[in-house]
Amino acid sequence: MAATDTTTIAAIASPPGTGAISLIRISGPAAREIAGKACGAAASAVIPRLARRCKVRDAEGHVIDDGIMTVFHGPHSFTGEDTVEFAGHGGLLVTRETLSRFLECGAIHASPGEFSQRAFLNGKMDLTQAEGIMDLISAQTRLAIRAAHSQLEGTLGKRTTAARDELLEILAHLEAWIDFPDEDIDTQTTAQLRQRIDGILETIDTLLATADQGRVLREGVRTVLFGEPNVGKSSLLNRFLGFERAIVSDIAGTTRDTIEEVINLHGIPLRLVDTAGVRESADAIESQGIQRTVRQIEDADLLLEIADASQPKPERAVYPSHHATHLLILNKSDLGEHSSWAETDAIRISCLNEDGFGDLSDKIRTALHFAEADFGEHAVAINARHQASLSLARTNLTAALELLTAEAASPELAAIDLREALDALGEIPGKLDTEDLLGVIFSEFCIGK
Repeated sequence: MAATDTTTIAAIASPPGTGAISLIRISGPAAREIAGKACGAAASAVIPRLARRCKVRDAEGHVIDDGIMTVFHGPHSFTGEDTVEFAGHGGLLVTRETLSRFLECGAIHASPGEFSQRAFLNGKMDLTQAEGIMDLISAQTRLAIRAAHSQLEGTLGKRTTAARDELLEILAHLEAWIDFPDEDIDTQTTAQLRQRIDGILETIDTLLATADQGRVLREGVRTVLFGEPNVGKSSLLNRFLGFERAIVSDIAGTTRDTIEEVINLHGIPLRLVDTAGVRESADAIESQGIQRTVRQIEDADLLLEIADASQPKPERAVYPSHHATHLLILNKSDLGEHSSWAETDAIRISCLNEDGFGDLSDKIRTALHFAEADFGEHAVAINARHQASLSLARTNLTAALELLTAEAASPELAAIDLREALDALGEIPGKLDTEDLLGVIFSEFCIGK
């Protein structure tokens, strides 16, 4: 697959804002010519991959910036095209002016993700590797980085491509059986095909089992702190974060809206949500906060229920039904524990002196079953797009298997299901003409990537 676009694109590839160095990337058939016009020297004469000092000048010859230019000849570049990268000073204005000069010399402004899209179209990476770039950029924990690197190395693409290649052979065998019924095809064909389809289903099931891990790595574990007013929910949030994010007060009902922050706990991103205390309230604003708490509980992955250990154990509050993992935390243990909690299975902590926080961290990790050791030897974690394609492939393969297992086997109908499964698997690494899909994926990238 090769790109047919003859345009040359340019964009700032470094983060927005002021810094020591900025990076501008140019890619396309005229990249070296454009760089030569802007720098007053022929970039085509620069030795590939050798950094060279150059000055970018405006149309009147005035210096805009003085930096380093590196030339990459296609196809030996990130995009597979001729590429020039200019590293200059990281001021906002000077970087914009430098980019403007490259655009004046013939480049057009790159769209979000266009460099990575060209790399895909030129066969430098598959779709899963391209998605791995964004996963790496947005990774919030070490485990997320590990999973992104695995995807960048093509682990997921190789496994799905291998399954697709196997399925292609099965389909070819089945269609030969359909088209040439008089040929001498092995009488054990049906049993062998079923066995091979079972093998592909096993691979798919293994990958589908990583969907929750992938969602957690990319989005975090939605962790809701809830309980009655004044039990220390906001104090616990602040202790987790290491700074005063939420207002802490002895006045009940201080927290009236949800507060959300992300922390890294043993490599697991926890998306902490501090909620309003649940109680009967005539205050209209506080009541709205309590209703939001109820909705947060319904959507949670992990529930941390906070109670005051120094007060008598209350009647069990009625909370909405949920399927999330639930941990009870008894706070204010420094004040002494009321006898009514004696037989209660809970994690005892003190937000005042930070007692019990090591035990709390370990219990959360254990409850989530998401320690590094649980992550598996191969850090493959599929995303929602992969999950949808794999689920569709699994449905079609199961249907084909049933047709081949039936007493009156129907190879023609089974072949239709196998073709559908083949297309679904091909969507994952991008082995099909999926223009609309590409637009959705690469539009989520940052400009310059």
